[in-house]
Amino acid sequence: MATFLYRLGRFSFRKRRLVALLWVAVLAACAFAAAKAPAAEEDGFSMPGTESQKAFDLLDQRFPGTSSNGAEARIVFVAPDGQKVTAGANKAAVERIVTKVGDGSQVKSAIDPFRTPGAVSKDGTTAYSTVSYKEKSADLTDATKDALEDTIQDGRDAGLTVNIGGSALEPAAELGGTTEIIGIAAAAVVLVITFGSLVAAGLPLLTALIGIGVGIAAIIAIGFSTTTTTLALMLGLAVGIDYALFIVSRYRSERAGGLSAEDATGRAIGTAGSAVVFAGLTVIIALAGLSVVGIPQLTKMGLAGAGTVLIAVVIAVTLLPALLGFAPKAVLPRSQRKGKKRSGKEVNEQERDNKAGKPNMGTRWASFVTRRPLAVLIFSVLGLGVMAVPTFSLELGIPGDEAQPTSTTQRRAYDALADGFGPGFNGPLTIVVDAENAADPKVAAQRAAADIAKTDGVVSVSPAMFNKGGDTALISVVPTTAPTSTETKDLVHTIRGEAAGLKSETGATMLVTGTTAMNIDVSQKVTDSLLPYLAVVVGLAVLLLMIVFRSVLVPLKAALGFLFSVGASFGVIVAVFQWGWLAGLIGVEQTGPVMSLMPIFLIGVVFGLAMDYEVFLVTRIREAYVHGERPRQAVVTGFRHSARVVGAAAVIMIAVFAGFIGMTESFIKTIGLGLASAVFLDAFVVRMTLVPAVLALLGDRAWKLPRWLDRIVPDVDIEGEKLTCSLETASEMNTPEPTRV
Repeated sequence: MATFLYRLGRFSFRKRRLVALLWVAVLAACAFAAAKAPAAEEDGFSMPGTESQKAFDLLDQRFPGTSSNGAEARIVFVAPDGQKVTAGANKAAVERIVTKVGDGSQVKSAIDPFRTPGAVSKDGTTAYSTVSYKEKSADLTDATKDALEDTIQDGRDAGLTVNIGGSALEPAAELGGTTEIIGIAAAAVVLVITFGSLVAAGLPLLTALIGIGVGIAAIIAIGFSTTTTTLALMLGLAVGIDYALFIVSRYRSERAGGLSAEDATGRAIGTAGSAVVFAGLTVIIALAGLSVVGIPQLTKMGLAGAGTVLIAVVIAVTLLPALLGFAPKAVLPRSQRKGKKRSGKEVNEQERDNKAGKPNMGTRWASFVTRRPLAVLIFSVLGLGVMAVPTFSLELGIPGDEAQPTSTTQRRAYDALADGFGPGFNGPLTIVVDAENAADPKVAAQRAAADIAKTDGVVSVSPAMFNKGGDTALISVVPTTAPTSTETKDLVHTIRGEAAGLKSETGATMLVTGTTAMNIDVSQKVTDSLLPYLAVVVGLAVLLLMIVFRSVLVPLKAALGFLFSVGASFGVIVAVFQWGWLAGLIGVEQTGPVMSLMPIFLIGVVFGLAMDYEVFLVTRIREAYVHGERPRQAVVTGFRHSARVVGAAAVIMIAVFAGFIGMTESFIKTIGLGLASAVFLDAFVVRMTLVPAVLALLGDRAWKLPRWLDRIVPDVDIEGEKLTCSLETASEMNTPEPTRV
């Protein structure tokens, strides 16, 4: 691997114009395809194999045309204190507003609340009108949305309080933003401080931007949603900067040893590039493994993220060496820009000097840890364990308008409906009675409605509505509790438990669906998939790390360290988004269940990134050990060369992820905080504290591989030992080094 990448790096360096033009062509082609692609639809939830999805599929068959894809708005009217919406003037104002909205060219229907049963609260203070549109939310014109928003002011002029819920006024999904620009700016500052050169700092940013340009354009061309694209942007930007950072740092180190620009590029790609390839593979495995969960939206997120990471890896080992060819000296510190090429003997002497050089912060920290490994290990594990305690209170759900800021009209409409009609009104359950095999479909439907009405936790049950064929009925059930409450979840399970009795007595099948039931099924499926997903991803990654480090204990230690960091990051998320700790600092106005897809997606991303730092840090430690150093000294030497770069890479990634905390979408905000906290904990507590402590305690045993495994596991030479030996032999024999790819 190291030899191949060495040749690839030198090839890209020499053929830099060709390589650069090829990437420009790829970027242009992807951009053209994205420009021609139709607007992407936002992901809906499709849960193959769940009861709620089976019910939705049955509805499409038995009630054709009833499931409209158009936008919908719910206008909520609240009378002034002491008055009712049914009073003369208030009623006239409501009817006038509904009629005005209904006249819109894109409006399919606007329901008069006074002619619709159940659309006025029992106390007469609240009413609502459902407005259905012919087009999707993204296709509604500004005039249509303005007419809908004008109802708020029209209602105020009449003395009413009017708010609007539903999908019609949903804000367009964000793709980056001001806070993300701040994150990139912070990354640039860290790069400048790390390298002391504007060109060296600019290269990782440039290659990362090109990578996400290609990746995001390709994702848009395919037709993935904006949410999926945003997550890919987040990952591609972070890993793109980090991968280039490691390679540029190694290039500067090789140049400091006296190598020419071309030789230094080849060695940087052969060594640091090998680490980048294997680190990228772990991220790709973790993200692509999300497909085993069986949730289409999650599969799209994982594949989009994996594709973006793959592009970042390819750019790092091809385009980056080409760009180094355009500015071989500009990326060096000022003191090195006028250096001369040294002989092989001088290079070896310089390398020995580097090993015995002055202590830096990395060596001082590693020395401290290796002198007190057991105490450091215990203290770190206890700290992470305490942070992970809130994880046991993790509640999953799919937040709706109740999670919106209280300043939004959607949230105020949600609260008004809950006050007027009860908390369960915002999450009704849809009961589908399949009476195709029943002797008397009407009797079966009536029996189902009667049984549900007797169930604790039910406010109301609507009369059964049959399809044209008369073999399928719909029943709407309003719970007493909110859609995301535990009591509502229990109610869904209770009603589903009653289905067996109905089938045995009437032959009819009863299914529970609707948005609330679907959200419950999603949460359950994600929970059930966590262990299989962890087994697949961790198993494959451990095998990959076993190949990289030719060790059994090092990969196992890496996996256990990941569990500590992800558990602690879950604790942070629960403390902020459920318990409300410091929630105001990041704009969280409403606490509640965490988005169902968040834990498993976060696990996939964090595992991949954790293995990134494991590979980058431990590769340098193993490199020192392979070259003859004792285990504890190898840890110190590895930290001498990699601690500063790994620390800078972690800070950059934290800055990028933290930039997404400022976005309004709850899922993106949660992922941003989760990833930022996970990277901080994994890089600085696990990889730079736990790892050296464990390696110091294990000693030589950390690098042992059973003989039978040693014969099976391929030697990929990620440390570049074979490459170094072959280059030294070639130098001594004064023979030209291989240049063909």
